[in-house]
Amino acid sequence: MDSTLGPDVAAALAAGRAVVALESTIITHGLPRPDNLTLARRLEQVVREAGAVPATIGVLDGQVRVGLDAAGLAALAERRDVLKLSVRDLGPAVATGGTGGTTVSATAHLAARAGIAVFATGGLGGVHRGAAGTRDVSADLDTLSRTPITVVCSGVKSLLDVPGTLEQLETLGVPVLGYRTDTFPGFYLASTGLPLDWRLDDPAAVADVIRAHRAVGTGGGVLVVNPVPVGAALDPAAHDAALEAALGAAEHEGIRGKHVTPFLLAHLQQTLGPSAVAANVALVESNAALAAQIAQALLG
Repeated sequence: MDSTLGPDVAAALAAGRAVVALESTIITHGLPRPDNLTLARRLEQVVREAGAVPATIGVLDGQVRVGLDAAGLAALAERRDVLKLSVRDLGPAVATGGTGGTTVSATAHLAARAGIAVFATGGLGGVHRGAAGTRDVSADLDTLSRTPITVVCSGVKSLLDVPGTLEQLETLGVPVLGYRTDTFPGFYLASTGLPLDWRLDDPAAVADVIRAHRAVGTGGGVLVVNPVPVGAALDPAAHDAALEAALGAAEHEGIRGKHVTPFLLAHLQQTLGPSAVAANVALVESNAALAAQIAQALLG
């Protein structure tokens, strides 16, 4: 499966410059129109302002794009036939001429395959509530465990089994590095209260750990968790009430599998209003900037 590199991305990789991968499900399934396209453009600008080259990844009409151009971003944001593509869906989507946004697992796989070392996203997928019975665990975790890439995110969404996700990351051998935090972030919330083993306070220190992780030959990726910026986090009580209502609605309507996350996010955004979208935008912008700084530090 060949990937088409955008010209800026191809030139940056050839010259050994910093490149940051960006996923596209935030465009296709994360935010309502037209906020989705506005954010897609803004994230690329944030990466450039921080000194790296953005590579938004997606699939258009059966072609993998690593570094979407303006028309490609608009197509993913505006078309109605877009799919949500996990890593397992890439082959079928390419073979059938499909168009879709790539999840964390698909983006991480395609980014690493293209030679990109750092990837910024909003939240990682994880172990779903009730997974003991349903076995519903995001492909993000297994993919990260075997893919040589660093993912910068704001933890996992609280709609998941957060302690179970951390246990699974430990089982899979994925190091979790807190960036200026001692506890695991909860996407909209700055902290879940769950302690982390490792805290680092500057991009150069993160880069040192990534190099050491590679050098000792443990393989797989590294997870850097960066809390939502101060002032943008949601009120915990309001968030928890909205989440319980969203979980109840999903159960009532029989929402299952990969449809759960977009359903719950949409429900939270409707319930919490502009503050939820503002928090989402703030945290993913912060992650994009940090990823660019780490990508640059890795070149030193």
